[in-house]
Amino acid sequence: MSSEHPNIALMKKLDLRNLDGCADLFAPDFVWHYFNRELPNLDGDYSGVEGLKTFFSKLAGDTDGTFKVEPLAIQTYGDELVVTHVRDTMIKDEQSMALDALAIWRIVDGRIAEAWDIPAINTISIN
Repeated sequence: MSSEHPNIALMKKLDLRNLDGCADLFAPDFVWHYFNRELPNLDGDYSGVEGLKTFFSKLAGDTDGTFKVEPLAIQTYGDELVVTHVRDTMIKDEQSMALDALAIWRIVDGRIAEAWDIPAINTISIN
């Protein structure tokens, strides 16, 4: 029987809906990197848990609070990197849409130090 990688166990504790409740999972100098040419007002680097909360607050504003994340897969690469595959759903400009995204998380000394959010914007499913 194999045991779960500690970085996967760490990521399973992360609740994006309650960042205050899991703030101890993040390094003090955590940075969230985001680029999406379809949502240029969100582009940039967000520092600390407060920065991540700002990012998700802006995203909620752009989607009238409809943005949701469905985790699909998680994989470690060595002892520092974790890649998560998610399905994001939202309503934007009165259109329901879904898209795949990857987040690459860098874990250092048992805490989330950095993350890159990579949405698959060319294959968005619009209903």
